[in-house]
Amino acid sequence: MRIGAHVRRDDDPIGQGERLGADLVQVFLTDPQKWDTPGPHPRAEQILASDIDVVVHSPYVVNVASLNNRLRMPSRKAVAEHAAAAAAIGAFGLVVHGGHVRDGENPAAGVENWRKLFERQDDKGGFGVPILVENTAGGDFAMARYVDAIGRLWDAIGDYGAGFCLDTCHAWAAGEDLADVVDRVRAVTGRIDLVHLNNSRDEFDSARDRHANLADGQIDRALLAEVAAAAGAPIILETPEGGMAEDIAYLREKLG
Repeated sequence: MRIGAHVRRDDDPIGQGERLGADLVQVFLTDPQKWDTPGPHPRAEQILASDIDVVVHSPYVVNVASLNNRLRMPSRKAVAEHAAAAAAIGAFGLVVHGGHVRDGENPAAGVENWRKLFERQDDKGGFGVPILVENTAGGDFAMARYVDAIGRLWDAIGDYGAGFCLDTCHAWAAGEDLADVVDRVRAVTGRIDLVHLNNSRDEFDSARDRHANLADGQIDRALLAEVAAAAGAPIILETPEGGMAEDIAYLREKLG
């Protein structure tokens, strides 16, 4: 099982991964709070030549589901741009949060916007890398907070080859039982392509997305290891940097 970590956005993700003893790393290609277009990565040749795999996370500002044209249109553009930049460094996917509509808006319209994203890009030859939709922690009108909502989203986009990223902190904060979440997610998506294995600083069903190291949060870290084992997918830790090496060592001990 390949275990890795989200690393700082600097010019040497492979070096950071090597120092952590990681099998893979997750990176942002631009400031995650801005709409910047990613340029060529300064370490592209090193990344392509390395045995350490790379996955890219899209900016947090992206909301493909939005019914607001001023947000949805730049979100579609950003997903395409970041996917192309991810393909250029040999990344195995682009993680994109499920997004949401606003209070009073129809969530089905947000699902339809996701379908249109894939449909329109298919007409252009695809994204170049798999799009990995990530479950989110809060929001009553979110596309991917609850497993039943994920099922409705997958009915619309599953046939386009969408992948799924399961975040344990998000699922916990959303009020989803981690003991069987892998089985329930697979029942509606048929797949889990990546796990963001994070503990939570907050209580169950809090709708708060605050990550903690595996030994430090509200979730029993043995349960987190069980989720990772059941998912059988590559693991990315998005935990605080100070305890990340210990998190990796714990998982290697538990998962082999």
